[in-house]
Amino acid sequence: MPVPGPGYAITARVDVPASASAAGDLTMAVGRVGGVVTAFDVVEAHTATLVVDISFNARGESHAQEITAALESLPGVSVRKVSDRTFLLHLGGKLEVQSKVSLRNRDDLSRAYTPGVARICQAIAANPADARRLTIKRNTVAVVTDGSAVLGLGNLGAAAAMPVMEGKAALFKRFANVDAWPVCLDTQDTEEIIRTVQILAPGYGGINLEDIAAPRCFEIEARLREMLDIPVFHDDQHGTAVVVLGALRNALRVVGKKLSDCRVVVCGVGAAGSAIIRLLQSGAPGDVLAVDIDGIVHKGRPGLDENLTWMAEHTNSEGVSGTLADALVGADVFIGVSAPNLFGAAELATMASDSIVFALANPDPEVDPAVASQHAAVVATGRSDYPNQINNVLAFPGVFRGLLDAQARDITDAMLLAAAAAIANVVPEPNPSFIVPSVFDASVAPAVAEAVRGATAKKDVAKG
Repeated sequence: MPVPGPGYAITARVDVPASASAAGDLTMAVGRVGGVVTAFDVVEAHTATLVVDISFNARGESHAQEITAALESLPGVSVRKVSDRTFLLHLGGKLEVQSKVSLRNRDDLSRAYTPGVARICQAIAANPADARRLTIKRNTVAVVTDGSAVLGLGNLGAAAAMPVMEGKAALFKRFANVDAWPVCLDTQDTEEIIRTVQILAPGYGGINLEDIAAPRCFEIEARLREMLDIPVFHDDQHGTAVVVLGALRNALRVVGKKLSDCRVVVCGVGAAGSAIIRLLQSGAPGDVLAVDIDGIVHKGRPGLDENLTWMAEHTNSEGVSGTLADALVGADVFIGVSAPNLFGAAELATMASDSIVFALANPDPEVDPAVASQHAAVVATGRSDYPNQINNVLAFPGVFRGLLDAQARDITDAMLLAAAAAIANVVPEPNPSFIVPSVFDASVAPAVAEAVRGATAKKDVAKG
């Protein structure tokens, strides 16, 4: 069951009788219906009444309405206004453009703009590589989406995807000082997306594809990588895979197992699941079973698309078929990037001893983490209210920081594996409740960036 959290942070302004029990009455009313009070502020004080802002976390919109009704039901209490603090945070958007140079007088203007800027344009025309040195290209990433797979919400379209892309850009800046900008495309045609990104690319040092549905995302990324001279990174695929592999590396240390001895079940074979499996194969796991809505992927299953055909050929060495429950029997590791509430205690009990469960569906995991903890040795989710949060923000800021610093023209599995190892190494002594660092650990992005730069240098040396 969801718990109250800051995603539904509400402030209610209420008129209450000026009594010694006012604060307690309001707090108890919120608590009785399952809300969590986070702040209590007296805005106005009069002889007979008080105006109070009471802030609380709820489980969702209907729960917030239930809490508000509980406040209103108290004798003498009147609710003036209810504010959703999440919506307030987004008013006017989350980004702005700020100049790095001062324009105080005519001389400044002459150098930053005309006539002086003409010299810079001519220098770049003569040597296009100078664009990385003399423009924002050296530190700028396009966050590109078509809005077809927004968070776990589905096909919401370009406009509704904007808040997520703004948030992504804010995270780039906060954690790696990378200037990123949302590019929300009002098309879901593969050819139009590819061509649009191609003609926008000269202004950017990297492309971060985001929330583009599978299987279209695979072709878009592959073709853009072929035609552009800057790295193209689909975060839903590779960012997730990097953090999962980093976390799995430490989880295996906790339980004392080797990946080569493990049977791994990956539930969900879309963008994230496919990338996890492909990157996981570099570590030579004992076996991997890919499971989707139609069950275990195997060579004899009809109707396989190009992606699932690759999965069938590179996983499931014994050719087993069946359901997710069948796949879990004897499994050492479960990695879910699929849908909520798919299994429970009965299926967990069939897994191998000292099992590892990464239930990453958001906001509700594939299995209740509390139930999973009774059976598995290590449990991780995608949520911030449980230990071991698998969050892409541990990967993509540092990955792009390293790529931009190295002036990389592409991105390889070796770079992704280096990033995963760097994330794991930030936690020198993992335990069941701490296999990945906090997203606010300031050492993560620099460590990932350094690892990516190192892998880029090795690649360049090998090519030379």
